[in-house]
Amino acid sequence: MKKSILLIAIILSAFSCKTNSKANPDLAKIQPKEEAKTPFVWEAANVYFLLTDRFNNGDITNDVNYDRTKEIGVLRGFEGGDLKGVTQKIEDGYFTNLGVNAIWMSPVVEQIHGGTDEGTGVTYGFHGYWTKDWTNIDANLGTKDDLKKLVDAAHKIGIRILLDAVINHTGPVTDKDPVWPNDWVRTGPQCNYKNYDNTVTCTLVKNLPDIKTESNDAVELPSQLVEKWKAEGRYNEEVTELDAFFKTTGYPRAPRFYIMKWLSDYVKDFGIDGYRVDTVKHTEAYVWQELKTICDNAFAEFKQNNPKKVLDDTNFYLVGEVYNYGISAGTAFDFGDKKVNYFDDAFNSLINFEFKWNAAQQTYEEQFKNYDSILNSNLKDYGVLNYLTSHDDGQPFDANREKTYETATRLLLSPGATQIYYGDESARDLTIEGTVGDATLRSFMNWNEMPYKQDLLIHWQKLGQFRRNHPAVGAGKHKMINDTPYVFSRRYTKADFKDEVIIGLDLPKGKHNINVSSVFKEGEQVTDFYSGQTLEVKNGTITIEAETNIILIEKQ
Repeated sequence: MKKSILLIAIILSAFSCKTNSKANPDLAKIQPKEEAKTPFVWEAANVYFLLTDRFNNGDITNDVNYDRTKEIGVLRGFEGGDLKGVTQKIEDGYFTNLGVNAIWMSPVVEQIHGGTDEGTGVTYGFHGYWTKDWTNIDANLGTKDDLKKLVDAAHKIGIRILLDAVINHTGPVTDKDPVWPNDWVRTGPQCNYKNYDNTVTCTLVKNLPDIKTESNDAVELPSQLVEKWKAEGRYNEEVTELDAFFKTTGYPRAPRFYIMKWLSDYVKDFGIDGYRVDTVKHTEAYVWQELKTICDNAFAEFKQNNPKKVLDDTNFYLVGEVYNYGISAGTAFDFGDKKVNYFDDAFNSLINFEFKWNAAQQTYEEQFKNYDSILNSNLKDYGVLNYLTSHDDGQPFDANREKTYETATRLLLSPGATQIYYGDESARDLTIEGTVGDATLRSFMNWNEMPYKQDLLIHWQKLGQFRRNHPAVGAGKHKMINDTPYVFSRRYTKADFKDEVIIGLDLPKGKHNINVSSVFKEGEQVTDFYSGQTLEVKNGTITIEAETNIILIEKQ
């Protein structure tokens, strides 16, 4: 079966300079093939995670809003990135060339207008996790029309969109952002994380009001929200929609159901494909089952109302951030006094905080074999989202960007879904002078350095495209073929679709005879995607002249 391979290119607009493929022959090695019906598989997805404010500035006119003009700590204010900037890169082909088939953006809803100092300098809600109004897009990031155009542009080329959902808390209280009513939130005690109750029924940190997600009591809209909507001329519209939601669903007018309604509107109105859910373990587990039901219904409604925009029959996707969850725990997260299964009728996948430690301590085969075993037993029909760098993990796999090629190889060829953190592919600096805490992980995307990072970017592009083209890489059964040099196969089958590949890592340069008889037939033509070489299977083997230490073998 022929696989669809898109031409690798360095996008001109990414760094405002021309790149000549004749000057860099690596760019011309991978040629387009016929389109093939390769299914999208969330368990094998190649997800690109970006902070919306820190990725690309597509509209300089929206850089300052809500009088956010205080002097701030280093990298603790809005930097200009927006939805239009993300759309530009989608349309330029940046994500397609990187092999990305899903984009996860940090929350885009309206943030608190004021700044707050948590001991790290004045900070504004650039990151998106300090909500003021779930029904509106933050003006620094754009408009609802901008979001619609972004989702449509992504879907047009087969890229799924994940937004980031926060139900656990509002934004901090500031002089511009009053605390929500006490039947909506608690302002204490602060969590001590010693057991289940002291992780859930409490505030994450000081001055981060905790939504009373356990409550089923009916509550009125917060007065500040009513006042805001009236000033914006949309109060009647919002209330009418809320009345219809509660009448149709029969849910009580409890705080969590208001928020779920508002979050599901982005599914129903824009057709987003899933949510990454924040602070999962700090909220009652049944809340996520309710969110899944509401989002599933909203996704079905979107598909019914927009049949021409339906990509396929893939279900709505939920991936959860259960901080410190690791794949070795299987389906149960242990609070010490209680174990909780967040996969149960809720999440398709959880973020795997263990991956970076496994990558640092295990060989490729040890990690790949272990993940294959767990994903095909305890986590069968579920998944994990692996990462090596992220926005709030102060101990990344490669903090000094000294193992950038290994980062790509380890991440993109591992079983499970992958999370590329923006700038992994361009070695964006993670050690910014003058920053405090996680701000150092959140610098603006280093587009200006792209001309000097072409070889690294091409490495990420080749591996990313191979992963996207072959669900077997992330969701297939792993089997080692040879120890030295290290060669393995991945095999994925679903209904009538069958996908098989062979991968070799850490090969010495020179000629190699690789046994491929377990996957490819005698006389079959195969291609090394990494080098572009076409090879024929003879006596169960292929002979390849390796110019690099990686081979990615697929049917021609």
